[in-house]
Amino acid sequence: MALEYGSELTCSMGVKDMTASIGWYGRVMRCELLYRADEIGWCEMRTPMAGVNIGLSEVESVVQGGGATNVFEVADIVEAKAHLDAEGVRQDGDIQHIPGLVKLLTFYDPDGNAFMFSQSDMVS
Repeated sequence: MALEYGSELTCSMGVKDMTASIGWYGRVMRCELLYRADEIGWCEMRTPMAGVNIGLSEVESVVQGGGATNVFEVADIVEAKAHLDAEGVRQDGDIQHIPGLVKLLTFYDPDGNAFMFSQSDMVS
């Protein structure tokens, strides 16, 4: 049997305050709430990227460190950084530039979950 994938990816993140996190992901990441299931402490939000959702799981304590870092490609990383700055989002330093390959910016949601924005710097 061959492994066959569907057309959707959900990135699951632990958060302490579901309502506050829905607001943050909507405002900062431009996500749209798909549904919220309070009885199980879960919601899913659609990202601006086709087929990519963020699932928020309400937990008592968010574990820091390790795990995956979700990397979202952006058209202009300087504009993306300005957006994060305007929203007061904690970042891990400035834009990192690997010439001829990529520009990267690491940032964190209010619970300390790590994300990155990337912009291709590949020379065709």
